[in-house]
Amino acid sequence: MNNVYKDFIYLTYCSLNRVVPDKERISNTDLEKLFAVSRHQTLVSLTAFALETADIYNSRFDDAKEKAIRKNLFLDTERKKLFAFCENKGIWYMPLKGSILKDIYPEYGMRQMADNDILYDITYREDVRKYFESLGYEVFLYGKKNHDIYMKPPVLNFEMHYDLFGEYINSVWADYYSDIKNRLIKDQDNQYGYHFSDDDFYIYITTHEYKHFSRNGTGLRSLADRYVFIKNKDLDLNYIEAECQKLGIAEYEKESRELSLKLFEHEPDLDKFTDAELKMLNCYLDSGTYGSVENKVAKSLKNQSKLSFWIQNIFIPWKLMKYSVPFTAASPLLYPIGVIWRCCRVLIKNRGLLRQTVKAVKKY
Repeated sequence: MNNVYKDFIYLTYCSLNRVVPDKERISNTDLEKLFAVSRHQTLVSLTAFALETADIYNSRFDDAKEKAIRKNLFLDTERKKLFAFCENKGIWYMPLKGSILKDIYPEYGMRQMADNDILYDITYREDVRKYFESLGYEVFLYGKKNHDIYMKPPVLNFEMHYDLFGEYINSVWADYYSDIKNRLIKDQDNQYGYHFSDDDFYIYITTHEYKHFSRNGTGLRSLADRYVFIKNKDLDLNYIEAECQKLGIAEYEKESRELSLKLFEHEPDLDKFTDAELKMLNCYLDSGTYGSVENKVAKSLKNQSKLSFWIQNIFIPWKLMKYSVPFTAASPLLYPIGVIWRCCRVLIKNRGLLRQTVKAVKKY
């Protein structure tokens, strides 16, 4: 592992624990390379906070931090407006993921956000669509997956979920969260808002994280999220481990939890990490925040041939086809048309993704 990654991990540790970095230790850091690594992991703002406490200033980091703070402010404001609408209409709702986690970090804006993820009563889907359209949002995705997406330039993005995990993602997870309302706790300061218990929220973010880790990969921000949550909450690990067993993610939860604590609970000494820990850490560092096509291909080709990979990606299971090409849900007889539709869609709209996939397959 090169020195830029080591400095990046050290600065992440410093920000998460309000530790002033040793200026001498990082005085020779290549800030341009550090910026590139931090951006790849969506941790530029967090790194900027650490550098500032050591009296190290850089315009790229400073600008990125200010943009992150402004974006969080915009998303917070728009989320409050949405919740006011839901309260007025009698729509139950619950914020998810980053909108909760960002408030646990030591400083506002330290945890960058991409969007607002909200779970809500799907009965009011059309009302919610009209609400966003009335505010000038573009309907980016609607009625195709387990969430709808609304976007408004330059930075506003809402993912409105009607369930947490569709069957096309993982049938065990979909079944576990199928009666989601019974797992939620009513907010005390409103009429229609809900939240998870701390334990159940941790289980959810771990499951969501594993979805990415096991497919395209996920980045160091996931470990930072985990550490911040563990540090600030009194969790029942016996309950968590039992529930993670039901979800098939118990081993991953334990390994990633231990790795996050080893990285951030004390100043990290990578020389004391085991080979298995370094291998897992490198998976996070190589993946970036949302993983990569190359990671997805590499994971897929571990247990199948290249021919099998292409066949499985072209002739996807019926339960996936219904979500990918919604009109095929009317009848299994439409499956062949769905295959042709998907292929044409890739060739017309997703040629860049296709090129990346072909390149990744050739590499292995």
